[in-house]
Amino acid sequence: MLYVNKPAGISSFDVCFKLRKILHTRKIGHTGTLDPNATGVMIVLFDKATKANQFLVSDRKEYVTRVLLGIKTDTLDIDGSIIEKSNYKLPDENRLKDVLNSFLGQSQQEVPLTSAVSVNGKRLYEYQRNNEEVELPVRTIEIFDIELIQIHEDGFTFKCTVSSGTYIRALVRDILNKLDLIGTVYSLKRTAVDDIRIQDCDELEEILEGNYQAHDLKDLLEKRYDRVDYSEIQDILNGKKIKLESQSDRVLICDGDEALAIYERDGDIYRCIRGLW
Repeated sequence: MLYVNKPAGISSFDVCFKLRKILHTRKIGHTGTLDPNATGVMIVLFDKATKANQFLVSDRKEYVTRVLLGIKTDTLDIDGSIIEKSNYKLPDENRLKDVLNSFLGQSQQEVPLTSAVSVNGKRLYEYQRNNEEVELPVRTIEIFDIELIQIHEDGFTFKCTVSSGTYIRALVRDILNKLDLIGTVYSLKRTAVDDIRIQDCDELEEILEGNYQAHDLKDLLEKRYDRVDYSEIQDILNGKKIKLESQSDRVLICDGDEALAIYERDGDIYRCIRGLW
């Protein structure tokens, strides 16, 4: 695995495409998309680590977002087409903090039309491109922490820690609605994914020059699942059901420093749900 500080101006797919050559592999993916104009923490999986993608969904992500007031775009960020402009008065600091804090905890968030969420077999952004009407899905999200960083002459910057699946553009949309203002996301930086912080990441250009640190899949999985060392390795390689002294619903089966499989409780035994060798 690689921890990459994604630069602005390229998609998450582009990052993986660029890394294929330096890593000498075609098996490559990532654990969470960042928009082209967004920067920050991106976990890239390659070779056998790609098998574990579904088990690496994060619980918390941290973002620093700058909001530009006075314009509204069709994509809710600066890359979109301007659909509305207005004069504005900067919100009072206490008012802004109160509104931000009102989003703490669980709430319902309407997914933005520009997202890749599927509705009736079609991505939402496809509805937008075709100017088709569609009922936007609503998700339960959670804001664990939110903090005003700075008020600028043309907007403000805030930091938030959110549950997986939270759309920051939609959060900004809802914050501005409460403030009775229009605006858009000017910049977005993902500063952490769970306990992986931006200072742990390598710059993309440095990686492409061969200067990077590869991380062990096992180390990341151990933070999410109880580790079990199992001596009958062939049973694991054959995907056999096994008995374990464990109370966990899912466990990581290891052989020394190697992650072999994810097993799941099935009554009194455990069954293999994904081999990682």
